[in-house]
Amino acid sequence: MSRTSASVAKSPRGDAADKVDAKLVREIATLLSETDLTEIEVEKGDLRIRVARQPAVAAAPAPVYAPPPAHFAPATMAVAAEAPAPAAEAPAYDHADALKSPMVGTVYLRPSPDSKPFIEIGTHVAAGQKVLLVEAMKTFNDIVAHKGGTITAILVEDAQPVEYGQPLLVIS
Repeated sequence: MSRTSASVAKSPRGDAADKVDAKLVREIATLLSETDLTEIEVEKGDLRIRVARQPAVAAAPAPVYAPPPAHFAPATMAVAAEAPAPAAEAPAYDHADALKSPMVGTVYLRPSPDSKPFIEIGTHVAAGQKVLLVEAMKTFNDIVAHKGGTITAILVEDAQPVEYGQPLLVIS
């Protein structure tokens, strides 16, 4: 069973509620329940209607794991006290040069398993040139360079799952 909710955004003048067509909201909710969509948003002028379906899922309790057993060095070994090494910082690619994934899916660096990669570090690309594929829901989507330049870093591996907004590569 799922729960459907609808919200209407009012305009600054506050008159959007007067324009809401209950029949339209019911039709949108019906369309939502007949498809695999989880959300539909319609905007017309000052009126915006958003209908969302949220599956009723009982929250599963988080698994509790016992801590691993402590391992001790044998008494005959002398252990020197060392300060913990500082964690190596990963370079931050959250800037304009990073091409980010436009969707959740699996990234592919080559058109087929036996083909050469679309790009390598040092490859010069033009804006709009295909550089990767992201498979989402069994559909392969071309990912194109957002600007021209040289590939300076590839931040993912072939056939790796990626999240929306995850940096994929850097074009400088």
